[in-house]
Amino acid sequence: MSCLKKHFLIILLLVLCEFLFAQEEKLSDFYLIQRQYENLAENDSAALPLVEKLIRKAKLEKNQQQLFLGYTDARYYSGDPEIKLKYADSAIYVAKAKKNDSLISSAYLSKGVVYYFYLRKYKLALNEYLKAFEKNKRNKDPYYRNKINYHIGVVKSYIGYYGEALNDFEEAREFFEGETQKNLHPNVMFGNQRGYLNTIHQMAVCYRKLGNFKKADSLVALGLARTWKNPDHKQEHSYFLKEEGIRKFRNRDYTGATAALLSSTQRLSEINDFAWLTVSYSYLGRCKWALGNTEDAIKYFEKIDSIFVKHSFVLPEVRHIYEDLINYYGNRGNNAKTLYYTTQLLKVDNVLEKDFVYLSAKIHKEYDADKLLQKQRQLQQSSWIKIGAYMIGFFLIIFCSFYLMLRIKSRKSVRGLNSILGIKLAGGTLNTSEEGVFRMRTYKRTGIGGNIVDDILSKLEEFESKKEFLDKTVRLKSLAKRFGVNQNYLSEIIQEHRGANFHLYLCELRIAYITEKLNTDPKYLQYSSASLAEECGISSRTNFSKVFRTINGINFTQYVDKRRSEVSAAAS
Repeated sequence: MSCLKKHFLIILLLVLCEFLFAQEEKLSDFYLIQRQYENLAENDSAALPLVEKLIRKAKLEKNQQQLFLGYTDARYYSGDPEIKLKYADSAIYVAKAKKNDSLISSAYLSKGVVYYFYLRKYKLALNEYLKAFEKNKRNKDPYYRNKINYHIGVVKSYIGYYGEALNDFEEAREFFEGETQKNLHPNVMFGNQRGYLNTIHQMAVCYRKLGNFKKADSLVALGLARTWKNPDHKQEHSYFLKEEGIRKFRNRDYTGATAALLSSTQRLSEINDFAWLTVSYSYLGRCKWALGNTEDAIKYFEKIDSIFVKHSFVLPEVRHIYEDLINYYGNRGNNAKTLYYTTQLLKVDNVLEKDFVYLSAKIHKEYDADKLLQKQRQLQQSSWIKIGAYMIGFFLIIFCSFYLMLRIKSRKSVRGLNSILGIKLAGGTLNTSEEGVFRMRTYKRTGIGGNIVDDILSKLEEFESKKEFLDKTVRLKSLAKRFGVNQNYLSEIIQEHRGANFHLYLCELRIAYITEKLNTDPKYLQYSSASLAEECGISSRTNFSKVFRTINGINFTQYVDKRRSEVSAAAS
């Protein structure tokens, strides 16, 4: 019998080994296919026949995980944005079939990236980002959470919410930088390095827009050092070259700026990043203009319009070139060109205005508010834990005091504010009412102690009454530091008690101030929107006009015309 058992065990082991080797061989078939194309560059369609082979194999074997990876790879290597979208939709379908929130989130995010980077359709991109955000809430994958933060930050930056965008970018930068310090697989490391570099580029743009050139220039120098002569990051290097060219232009080094900007346009053209290409063109044109070569400047400006005609997309920071084109052709008596660029400017403003209203409302309603609710729930949970700890401490104090009273009969209890049976409580966390009943004061919705809320609300009232919001350098971080409170607390208190996030809160105060001036002081009706933007602390005339219309529900020019008519009627 023992001999038969040994033979049986040997046969069983052989069968198991054969099964395991067969499984390993089956898995390795996918790996062997992937190895043949994994080192090809993004958008290299030469990889697609191999990827399609992998997809067919995954379908045949009903291997959904490999099928999802196949569609993801196909999206990555396809050079046609429309085909990328089809593969992205297929990946979403498979992820939903697997009922895997992590895969669903990454699939939505990938589709959003196609809309953003290749088509610059911000509205469609944001819709996909928000779906990714929703699906990642339960899974809480830090990599995808920070990728979402980055892309939402990009949208905020596009519509001029630079301060809020920086909050999202800072969180993403901290994560990606931390990941680059780890010993990770080369492909994973590349993704994190790229995430880090793109994040500091976007931060540099925001700081430049906010006029904090010291921080912007520091990040650009860091980015150039990290990407210089690095073949894996030519794309990122071109972004930092663009910003370096802008820095040199600002310092009136027009020759140096031109060299840097021309270098950036070469790579930006190769990857068809037409959005940042327009920025490089705008500064190249300004360099030529400053050097007295007006005709070449106009050629660069007209290239920007060609991109707008082709893609129906424009960044707010290049809008000014249309005014330059209108003035240039108007001064030369070219009525046809003047009329054309006037029409184009109206189209540009229409696109920017629609994007601002839609994206702003969508972000604040479905992203910022949701993030605040999550943070609020976390704070509430923390608050309940603290309350439990206080209760335990309270009963321990009662027990110890009762024990002491039994042992020291002569001891008398002392009652008073912040005192329990003669034991002094530091910090004044617990208060007694006149009846001697202990209570803790909290604000349920924010989970922040009532004393903190009252103090901050008092400081906000002073901030508003002194009209300190007119200072364009006011930031959430600096104001929180001045108030002596955590900036997350300040943000939540403003959201709860002023009904808006910090950026919108400032905008409403500033526009309310200007609106009051327009209603009460006729001289303000003679000022331009640029002057009024400067007066109330809004970064640019374009942003001022957008915010004015969003808050007041009427175009700034129409409002001023209406007020002038009312003033004239009253005078007569």
